[in-house]
Amino acid sequence: MVVPLTPALADKVARTEALLAEAAALGDVALASSLSAEDMVLTALIAKAALPISVFAIDTGRLHEETVALIPAAREKLGVEIEVFHPIARDVATYVRENGANAFYESLELRKACCHIRKVEPLERALKGKRGWITGQRRDQAVTRTELAEREHDAARGIEKFNPLADWSWEDVLAYAAAFDVPINPLHARGYISIGCDPCTRAILPGEDPRAGRWWWENSDSKECGLHLSPLPTRSRAPA
Repeated sequence: MVVPLTPALADKVARTEALLAEAAALGDVALASSLSAEDMVLTALIAKAALPISVFAIDTGRLHEETVALIPAAREKLGVEIEVFHPIARDVATYVRENGANAFYESLELRKACCHIRKVEPLERALKGKRGWITGQRRDQAVTRTELAEREHDAARGIEKFNPLADWSWEDVLAYAAAFDVPINPLHARGYISIGCDPCTRAILPGEDPRAGRWWWENSDSKECGLHLSPLPTRSRAPA
């Protein structure tokens, strides 16, 4: 049985549905799914509205088994096929040979180099030829995202970017997933709020920042992998 949403969350859902429809209207738009609870909710909303939005994920080669299992779960429970992109094997092999398998612990430079090979480069291939992309980013996820717009122009790629869950809270995401039986990562229930690669993610303690479990050995203002960074920081909000 579907659990009714609170009026406040129902309003957010309506706004999100409108933004997804706005994105779909551009044509050839994709959801870049990290297989997070946020992205699984967006996948469910896309499926519910039968929107012409493709969904892809990047398997870095170092994801948790629980995360990878969400790819077939999306097909079985939501009826959505998720296209999977992988890093270029020779680039991974070169990085490991020259630096070591876990060199990302040694410096910010080496960590970002690993993220570029395993995440950013596959994203570029996945977005090639697209008119826009959709993410599950939220403003309260990190200090680097507090000014996140619902719609912005990705100047680095020359395409539109939509963040339909920008004003959702983590509690909103969990409430929607529970209400509509959206499959989410079981690691969330074990304290993993923001989930990335296995060796770069840990559970957080009560009261810790949601991103504290990502690259926990770094300062909070550096905790981005490069997927969402643009050389032109100016953002424009979509009309309300």
